Amino acid sequence: MRLEGKKAIVTGAAAGIGLETARRFAEEGAQVVLSDIDGSAAAASAAEIEGGVAIAADVTDQGQVDALVAGAIETMGGLDILVNNAGIPMLGTVETLAESDWDRELDVNLKSVYRTGRAVWPHFKAQGHGVILNTASVAGLTGSAGQASYGAAKGGVINLTRCMAVDGADIPIRVNCICPGFIETPMLLDYLADQDDPAAARAQVDAMHPLGGIGRASDIAGGFVYLASDEAAWITGTALTIDGGLTAGI
Repeated sequence: MRLEGKKAIVTGAAAGIGLETARRFAEEGAQVVLSDIDGSAAAASAAEIEGGVAIAADVTDQGQVDALVAGAIETMGGLDILVNNAGIPMLGTVETLAESDWDRELDVNLKSVYRTGRAVWPHFKAQGHGVILNTASVAGLTGSAGQASYGAAKGGVINLTRCMAVDGADIPIRVNCICPGFIETPMLLDYLADQDDPAAARAQVDAMHPLGGIGRASDIAGGFVYLASDEAAWITGTALTIDGGLTAGI
């Protein structure tokens, strides 16, 4: 049990990477609060996990984020790990993106990490330890056509991770992120289904990954388990790329 006795919050936990991460944490001995803007979906997902608890929260609302953290601490009797996984996709160039869409993307995918970090920091500081893990993306490492706001947000998550890691090192609060490649989640499957030729779009995305095909949510969850565990006690400020080799040849 690599996370025995640990207490964690996972945002964006109703499905995909968030749900699989919550499931793996629980299997490794952690208590987990699953949070999502869709409270009913979070509750259904929590019911799949032994000891799972759901708390609905909109990560773009500081009041709701504060209530999530306070509720999790009260429910579990403490908090050791925060996984910032809530996010939305957004396609468009600087020419085609509406300003409101740009703002929404950065609010959900980037500023939310600031909000949750701000909420948990006093608790982690008082107890003298804590782990914050963020879902970034390979889109934050390289330029991608039609992903101006998404790439900017995820690039921001990577460097915010580094800044928070430096700020928290003396406590210590360890802060790391994972940069997934294309992962088989409802978000990606919906995107592929919307293409003119879904089968061809899937084949194209599969071919981008040298190890063959897109990844699974469990591939990313395994990385989060490692970074949350004591095995990673000397790791902070890193952006762990888990992408089937996608960025190796760029």
